[in-house]
Amino acid sequence: MTSGQLEVERKFEMGPDAVLPDVTGVGGIAAVGDVVTHDLDATYWDTPDLRLARARVTLRRRTGGTDAGWHLKLPTAVAGSRRELHAPLGVRRTQVPRAVTEPVTAVLRGVRPVPVATLQTTRQVTPLLDDGGRVLAEVAADTVTGTALAAEEGAAATTTTWREVEVELVEGDEALLDAVTAALADAGIRPSAVPSKLSRVLADRLAALAPAPPRPPAAVAEDGGRKKKGGKGRKRDRGGPTAAEVVLAAVRAQARALQTADIGVRTGDPEGVHDLRVACRRLRSVLAAFRPVLDRTATDPVRDELQWIGGQLSGARDGEVALEHLRSVVEAQPVELVRGPVSARLRSTEVADVERGRKAAVRALSDRRHLALLDSLDALLADPPLLAAAGEPAHAVLADAVRRTGKRLRSRVEEARGREAADPGAHLDETEHALHEVRKAAKRVRYTAEVAATVLGAPAEALVACTKQVQDVLGEAQDTVVTRQWCLRLATAAVGAGEDTFTYGRLHGLEEARAEHADQAFWALEPGLRAAVRAAARA
Repeated sequence: MTSGQLEVERKFEMGPDAVLPDVTGVGGIAAVGDVVTHDLDATYWDTPDLRLARARVTLRRRTGGTDAGWHLKLPTAVAGSRRELHAPLGVRRTQVPRAVTEPVTAVLRGVRPVPVATLQTTRQVTPLLDDGGRVLAEVAADTVTGTALAAEEGAAATTTTWREVEVELVEGDEALLDAVTAALADAGIRPSAVPSKLSRVLADRLAALAPAPPRPPAAVAEDGGRKKKGGKGRKRDRGGPTAAEVVLAAVRAQARALQTADIGVRTGDPEGVHDLRVACRRLRSVLAAFRPVLDRTATDPVRDELQWIGGQLSGARDGEVALEHLRSVVEAQPVELVRGPVSARLRSTEVADVERGRKAAVRALSDRRHLALLDSLDALLADPPLLAAAGEPAHAVLADAVRRTGKRLRSRVEEARGREAADPGAHLDETEHALHEVRKAAKRVRYTAEVAATVLGAPAEALVACTKQVQDVLGEAQDTVVTRQWCLRLATAAVGAGEDTFTYGRLHGLEEARAEHADQAFWALEPGLRAAVRAAARA
């Protein structure tokens, strides 16, 4: 497929008698261009269980207009935007080309898409111009007839007709979108309540496939409490969510993030590997922190597989980050301290390492074990292995989880403090390892607090902010472990090529100093970290 573009647009409802307002003078719009009308005919493809639509992915074959062909619209981390990939129409209408479905392998997982809907659209496109004639945005007024094809043999197709408006940025910015949105609102044209034409046509089928609310185990008391030895069961606040509702929502969100990141890796998004590893870490942390809610005999194997895929991708990004950092350090050095072709060696090494990482990532995502992991997550969410605490009030269970992960963090901090008290020169590796364990424990606290913040509020939000600081500081310390290893490897290669190695030694020393500074910054943050954990656990 071609790379396509990032599509930033907003959709609006348009009643049968609504008229588009003149937006000349709004948000820097100097004039509007001539209206062009297109007749568009599209067939939308998905699996029988609509897994593409549920993953916010749209696959269609469209004729008419200026961009006829296969279109694959993909979710991004940017609100209100999607990435659109294009492929030629080709000669076959009854089967989706493999090149079109490859980016969404993790969504389809071997299930072949079939036609699920058709849309016939009469589109009137009006360009919005600045005073130099540049197209800032395009306003598309659509009259649409959508047909949901029969989901099973013997069922009837259903047809819907409506009008809507899309405003898509071309060379304008978000401020322009805001200004046009306000002008449309003044004319009675409101933002659409549905994210896409397809979701409107398939609304009934999508609603039927929505996850059902979790049902706590029968062992949970009628009031949602769990009897404890020597104490009373917790009385559920019927106005608030249960622990299962909050925890499963968090797991579902991160499973979706994992799938979106997979698409990013397959389509060359430079942040794809990083996002996928973060989603793996968040899922592992949530499943560990909330073991009283979800049975670990079911979730621990999933955690193991998440650790496996994260490990497979660990080298696909670390080298690039380390070498990019070293190049920036070299650029900041006085010319006389950069001896030999250091910048050229760093750059060529980075290019080779990025390519190795890309190939390793593709191999990992092509492994059947990875797709089986995604199936396991779907199965876990479809039939969650709930324990007694699942039916309890979320507030109490979340506070308990913060308390437990905080206790684990305190233990790691005390171990690191003990290492710091020893001779750092003799135990450097042990000290760095201990602080790395602190960082991992702080991540678990942060991810637990992010889930808890939806219920515990400000104390949990403050804990998230504090642990993020700790994570950043100790992350910098861990980064220097990688950069120092690269300094040694680069120096060895330079020796073999007969080059001066002075600069690599200097870089190694500068990275040692950076590690020391990060360590000191952590110990300055540590008292506040303790206080933030206590406050969130008491919330």
